[in-house]
Amino acid sequence: MIRLFSRLLLASLFLLPATVMAKTKHGHAKAAPAQAGASDGGPSVLGVFKDWGAYTRGLGDSKVCYALSEPKSKDPASVKRDPVYFLVNDWPGRRAKGEPEIVPGYQYKDGSPVTVQIGADRFTFFTKNQDNAGGAWALNAADEAKLLSEMRSGGVVLVTGTSKRGTVTKDSYSLAGVGDAIDRAHQACGM
Repeated sequence: MIRLFSRLLLASLFLLPATVMAKTKHGHAKAAPAQAGASDGGPSVLGVFKDWGAYTRGLGDSKVCYALSEPKSKDPASVKRDPVYFLVNDWPGRRAKGEPEIVPGYQYKDGSPVTVQIGADRFTFFTKNQDNAGGAWALNAADEAKLLSEMRSGGVVLVTGTSKRGTVTKDSYSLAGVGDAIDRAHQACGM
């Protein structure tokens, strides 16, 4: 538990401010500005809930609250990647609640979709690359609520994507604690 907390804290404090992208609702991505510390809008840990953490950063209209987890397994394990995350974001300034996002640790193959699978249910995400990093978001807004509901039921989520080099990756995330982490993020952003 302490090891997970330390890893999630480091991810939030040092990596996410540089890699998480702000975006318009189901549209264009833009890099979110990095912040120096919690008192001036930098990342703050809201809590750790089993395999998920909850965080907030930013101030005013740029405030974001999010639940975050790292994969329990990455296939192929031998592929060199930057840190990999599954996030669920709340952006109160945009009135956007519960937006799932994938940070794959590489740039995606142009135009390639990402598949997010929980049990027999599959969801398609669109991809966007910016500044040597990739990101993926739900293609259909209507799928977001169903995906989050499925995530709360527990188990495992499998994320399949294709890198710019053509490598197919499969990342497996535990869903233990996801509901509590999402609820804490919603609470912190008043959503």
